[in-house]
Formats: sequence, C-alpha cells, structure tokens
Amino acid sequence: MLTRAVDRPARFTRHDAVRLLVAAALLVGGLTVILVADDLPRGVDLVVGDVAAAEVRAPRTIEFSSKVETEAARQAARDAVPPQYDFTADTTATIARRQLDSLAAALGPLDSIFALPLAPASREIALASQLVWLGDDARKTLEGLDAEEWSAVAAEAARVLSLVQRTEIRDADLEGVRATLYDRVAQSLAAPERTLVAEIVSPLLAPNSTYSQELTDAARAAAAAAVAPVRYDITQGEVLLRPGQRVSAVDLARLEAFGLTDVQLDVSRIAGWFLLAALVVVLYLAWLFGFRQELWHRTSALVLLGLLLLVTTLAYVMAGGRSILPFFIPGAAPPILVAVLLGGGPATILATLVAIIAGAVNGLSLELAAYVLAGSLAGIVVIRRGDRLSFFVRAGGAIMVANLAVIAIFSLLGSRDLTGVLQLCAAAVASAALSVIVAAGTFQFIGNTFGFLTAFQLLELASPSQPLLRRLLLETPGTYHHSLMVGNLAERAAEAIGADPLLVRVAASYHDIGKLANPLAFIENQAGGVNIHDELDPEASAQVLRAHIPDGIDLAYRGRLPKPLIAFIPQHHGTARLSFFWAKAREQAAAPFGGLGTQAGQAAAATVDERRYRHAGPKPQSREAAILMLADGVEASVRSLASHDEATIRAMVRQIVDERLEDGQLDECDLTLRDLERTREAFVAQLLGMYHQRVAYPQNKIVELEARRGAGGAGV
Repeated sequence: MLTRAVDRPARFTRHDAVRLLVAAALLVGGLTVILVADDLPRGVDLVVGDVAAAEVRAPRTIEFSSKVETEAARQAARDAVPPQYDFTADTTATIARRQLDSLAAALGPLDSIFALPLAPASREIALASQLVWLGDDARKTLEGLDAEEWSAVAAEAARVLSLVQRTEIRDADLEGVRATLYDRVAQSLAAPERTLVAEIVSPLLAPNSTYSQELTDAARAAAAAAVAPVRYDITQGEVLLRPGQRVSAVDLARLEAFGLTDVQLDVSRIAGWFLLAALVVVLYLAWLFGFRQELWHRTSALVLLGLLLLVTTLAYVMAGGRSILPFFIPGAAPPILVAVLLGGGPATILATLVAIIAGAVNGLSLELAAYVLAGSLAGIVVIRRGDRLSFFVRAGGAIMVANLAVIAIFSLLGSRDLTGVLQLCAAAVASAALSVIVAAGTFQFIGNTFGFLTAFQLLELASPSQPLLRRLLLETPGTYHHSLMVGNLAERAAEAIGADPLLVRVAASYHDIGKLANPLAFIENQAGGVNIHDELDPEASAQVLRAHIPDGIDLAYRGRLPKPLIAFIPQHHGTARLSFFWAKAREQAAAPFGGLGTQAGQAAAATVDERRYRHAGPKPQSREAAILMLADGVEASVRSLASHDEATIRAMVRQIVDERLEDGQLDECDLTLRDLERTREAFVAQLLGMYHQRVAYPQNKIVELEARRGAGGAGV
C-alpha cells in the first residue's frame, strides 16, 4: 500500500544522530549565548559619592526592595515617636488621694487657728510655724486673711490640687505644671490670694507619670514595623545610573540588587535560559525529523531555519525591557519567509517558538507572546505563495488586524490608558508594514542564497527566451513539444492533488534538456528520418538513451539552473527500466536457443543484466518529481497510440501508473493512493482535451465554404 512518507515510521540512523547532535549543539549554544547576554556579570567599581562615567541599565525586570530607603523611613518613624511614660488612671487616682490627704493635713492646723478669736499679733505668731514653704508675700497675704477669706482660699487650694493632680504630670514636666498653677486658680479670688493658693498647692504636686525606656522602645519598634518596605518595580532596560550622576546609597543598593557590583554569575537564570533554548531547538528539530524529512536531510534548510531563529531571538533580546519597542519588531517576517520558501508547517512551528522566546525575554509577557504568534499565523495563512506582490500586501493587512486584535483584548482585560493603547496600535501597524517589507524584500535573495526556488525565479525560468529553452526549441523541436505537453499534464495533476503546479511545469520544461547533446538519438526529433537505434545493439541503445540524464545535469549546471530544479532531471526516470531495449536484448539472447518460447531460450534471456537497462536514479523524492515521471511516461505512450478515444487513453494511463507503482518507482515520495487516483483522472481529462476529435465536414460542404470565401474576396 502506498502511503505518505510522513506516515511511514522514519528510522533514526547514526547519520541522523550525528546531524541532530551537531545542529542541536550549534543552535542551543547560539540561542543560549543570545539569551544570557544580559545576565552576564558586568561589575561596576563604584562607591557612594562617585560620579558614574557611563549609563547603566537594568539587565532584567525585578521587584526591588530598597533596604537603604526602607531603613531610613523606619528610622524616621522611630524618631517621630515621643518618649513614653507609665501614666495610668489607677496610679493617678491613688497619688491624687494621697496628695489631697497631705494638703488636708497641712491645712488642718490653719483651720483651727482661723477658727479661734485671736488677736492679730497672736494669729501671726501661730501662723508662723505653718506652711513654712510660703514666700514672704504669700505669708503676709495669709496673715491678713480673716476666717471667711481663709476658708475660700483653703477650698480653692483643695480644688486646684485635685484638678491638677488627676491629670498626667510627667516628672520631667513637674516644674512647668507648677508654673501654671496661678492660671488655674479661680479668678474670683484677689491676685494675692491666687498667688497664695498657687504657693500652697505647688509643693504638694507629685508626678504621676514617669519616663519608661521599655515603653519608649516598644513604641518605636512598633512604629518602625508599621512602615512598609520601599519597593520598586524595575523593568528590563530601565536606566539605573546616568553619565555624570553622583552615586547615592540608594543607587548603589539597586546596582547590588542586580549583582552589578558582583562579578558572580547568576547560575539559576543561565540554567533557565539554557533549558529554554534546548526545549525550543529540540522541539523544532524533532518536528522536522518526524514530519518534514526532506528538510531534515537538507543542510541549507536547517541553516536557514537556525539563522532565522537566532536573528529573531537577538532582535527581541535587544528590545527587551522596553515597553513599546518589542511591539515594533517585524516578528512575522521570518515565519512568512519560511512559509513562502519551505511551507506552512515549518513556518507555524517557527512562529510558535519565536512567540515563546519573545514573551520570555520581555518579562514573561503573555501579551507579547500572543501578539507575535497571532500576527505570524495570520501572515502564514494569507501568504500561501510568494509569486505575487499582492499576496504580501494582503498578508500585511492580516498581520495588522491580528496585532490590533491582541492589543485590544489585553487592553480591555487590563488597565492601560488611552495613550498607551494608541502607542501600541501604532506599533502594530508599523510591525505589520515592516514584516511585509522585510519578507518581500529578502525572500528572493534568501531563496537564491540557500538554494530554494521562489515563485519569481520559476516564472523567470519558464520564459521561452531562456537560453536552454531557446536551444531546445531550435535544436530539438520534438523534445520541446514533448516537454510542453508533459508540463500541461503535470501542472493539471499537481493542481488536483495540491502540489506545486508552477514548480512541476518549469521542471517539465527542463527535464529533457540532456537530449540536446544527441538530438537524433530520440525518436521525437528524427522527423521520420533514419533511426540510429536500428544500427545499434540493445545495450548500446540503452546507454545512448541513459546518457541524456547526466548530459542534462551537466547542461543544467552550466546553465546555472537552481539545484532543486536540476534534481528533477535524474528523478523523472528514477531507476526505471528501458523496457523496449531490455526486451529486445532478451529476445536476441534467446534467439540462438529457439527463442523465449523454449526453456533454453529463457535461460539465455535470464543472463541479460537488467541493471544495464535501468536508469541510475534516484527515484522521485517529492510529489512533484513523481508527477513529472508519470506525466513523462503517459505523454510518450499516449502519443504513440493509434486511437485516442477515452477508453484507450484511460487504459494507457492506468497501465503506465501501475507499471511505475509496481516497479517501486514511487516508494520514496509522499504520494498517496488517493493522489494517484486524482492524478490519473487529471491526466485523462487533459489528454482528452489535447487529442479531442474535430468535426469531420463533408467534402461538398468544404467546397461550398471555399467557394463562398472566394466569392467574398472577389466582391472586395
């Protein structure tokens, strides 16, 4: 059963292992170097007070906690806490009662003295021993009081002492409180009496709040603990120091946070980048081996894919840390190039991996990853082939729409301001335009450099004015016509199965250019003349016919045809057998022994070496090469038929296809049985159009038409 090559399990050979190791080592190493470039130690020899000589930027995005600023803020909070005292309500009440008792004890004798009817001199003598702390003026005031006035003074003294003593009186503020006693005495008393009250109460005041070092320390610690750490979100690429800036303790702490004052490697980050590079490369190479064997075994394809991956990664790393710049990068250009040159599958995988890298190197940005992936996929879907500039323009429009859609989604889900949205929209439009410009401007150069056929190149090679095609027309007109017919057949079949019709048509134009070396050796160029093969033995004839393959390859190289196109020349015959001359050789070998009908004749025929009557190959390696092989055989066989009705053509097409299939010529291409059936139908439809029956006009009708034409001419 014929299946696609991708459905057949590919055997992983030693050659594949070496290829994998070399490619993986180079790509993983290159990617890792690019990814860790910003994480390599860049020690700066600076201390507080130095002047920065160059600009220093943040190598990555971090959340930075400034210990210096946090400690300064906490110290300010400590300093703002006043001294703490052990003032309590219970202690205050106890001290107040005690001091009031002391006042009562001090004033009790005076109450007795003022209650006695003593002469002024006797009262003065009795009062002299009381309230010894009174000043001279206060004592004179006391001696001049009568019993009623004293009662008012004593009551006011008790009131003032009770009032003041029940408030907080710090030991450090005691003298200040005493100085305010006069203002606390009722103004209904005369000034001398107010002074007397103040002096009576003053020595009885006692502090009820003492400074506590323990409470003070606890309060300051609590205030410091309440201060949140000073944090900054420093993004990759943010300027840490500018040239000429004097380094502060805060600046130095930021540099230390990034390890810029330390030359030690950040092993964990380097390991992370290495694993990311390894994952990306292994996934890509494994996909190529599993699904695109023709690219896996093509060194130029691996080199191109590797370079595009490295260059794109470098672009996103260089733009890393900037808020807007990564969105300007034409990240869709490499996938578009790969889609045009190698197909949509490799392009889709490349777009996915580039999106992962772009998001990772820009602060693990999901938005940027989605932006790159969506834009690239939109371009891949629309571009299809690069044979028209309009395809690139449409791809640019699709990229722009996808980019704007991603920006709109994340802006609606986030909290971006209008200015930010407009800036990103401008970046999306610019990125789409740049992607198209880069892809359209470089795909031809890249295709030529790496040996990939582009649509423009194929269109140029298809021009009849090309030197080789011109020679084919003039020197081998039969072969030229045959090539055109084969091209028509192959193009229609390629369209039917989804292969590249332009490629197979151009390949058909050049597949037989080797016949230019010996045109008359091929019957289509003999024009009914002498057939040289009538004079040659079968093996010599086979050698002459086989020679048009190496001759064609030689002419193609001298004509500087692209290598992918040259590959069609040997593959269009594969290792097929030249059946006519092989059969003729067998008949000649068996003739002396009675022919093939005898056992001895068959034994003699078996001695003919079949390898001498087979082409050198290789067998077709692609669907296009297989179609060309089948179209070549079908065109030559059908042309030799005497009848070109549908049944005869269909039978011949099926016979040719079945012979190639049974001979194993299609074993190495990825045609399916469904493809073969569609190819047969396409051939039949095309051949019926080429050999359609014309209307057979009766002879008398022809004479009548000619007569009318002549009459018309005479009338003019």
